[in-house]
Amino acid sequence: MKALIIDKPVKAEEIFLSECEIPKLKSGWVLVKIRAFGLNHSEQILRREEILENYIQKPVIPGIECVGEIADASDTNFKISDKVIAMMGGMGRSFNGSYAEFALLPAHHVFKVEINLDWAELGAIPETYYTAWGSLFECLRLKKSDTLLIRGATCALGYVAIQIAKTLGAKVIATTHRESKFPLLKDADEIILDDGKLAGKISATKVLDLIGAKLLLDTLKTVVPSESAFVCSTGILGGVYELNNFDPIKDIPNGVYLTGFFSNTPTQKVVDDIFNFMNENKLRPCVGKIFDFENLREALIAQDGGAVNGKIVVKI
Repeated sequence: MKALIIDKPVKAEEIFLSECEIPKLKSGWVLVKIRAFGLNHSEQILRREEILENYIQKPVIPGIECVGEIADASDTNFKISDKVIAMMGGMGRSFNGSYAEFALLPAHHVFKVEINLDWAELGAIPETYYTAWGSLFECLRLKKSDTLLIRGATCALGYVAIQIAKTLGAKVIATTHRESKFPLLKDADEIILDDGKLAGKISATKVLDLIGAKLLLDTLKTVVPSESAFVCSTGILGGVYELNNFDPIKDIPNGVYLTGFFSNTPTQKVVDDIFNFMNENKLRPCVGKIFDFENLREALIAQDGGAVNGKIVVKI
């Protein structure tokens, strides 16, 4: 099969596909014929620097999500040709991931799906929709009556969060640090130019922070303290991964709840909830641009250059 294999930091321009053997089966794992996969920020971090860490298997095929069909079910309850999605659980880090024509994946992180979409559209869903869903409902406990602030909304996750929140009926305030990006947020109720200092300028009941530690202390001051004032820190678009000298007693305002969503534990129930929601509301996935697998290099160049607004999907 063809795959992208890396063992050191690599620029998108240096990417090329290699030939390698189709993975051999083992108990509790399934062989998936990959039809499409989305590109993610975490894979970008892996390519640029994280590949050097000791906990990363090397060499490794990147890719934390995919959609496709069961090619061999091994000793699991799946059947050949089942339509599935897979994500997380160590994909592309602890074991080979989705930048390939086939992937051997642990059955507990592979999920059957039912939806009338082509493979490329389906490829835009797994990790992005799961992260948005978990952030909004598990962490923020979003309700129709809420005013949701999405900080750093001009990214694939931001667009999906807007779509889900608006479908639910919540009011959405979206921010971006570039005025030229305003048209991309047209589905939000209000668009704010983010200068890094929003405290005192916005009153929200819930906040989805996709910038991360860089602006988190300011974000905590954008919600009205109440029993439903939640801030969920999910993204790290700001490029700062840790909050040094953080004092939770002083830095978290009274009456505000801080949480974060870690997307490593998807379940079939949650996947079913997401797809039922999409089916019931006739939602189409947010797709930025689709590339063929043979053009993976170009897809990664587009990702690194920020040339695509929305989810980049690679189809096989």
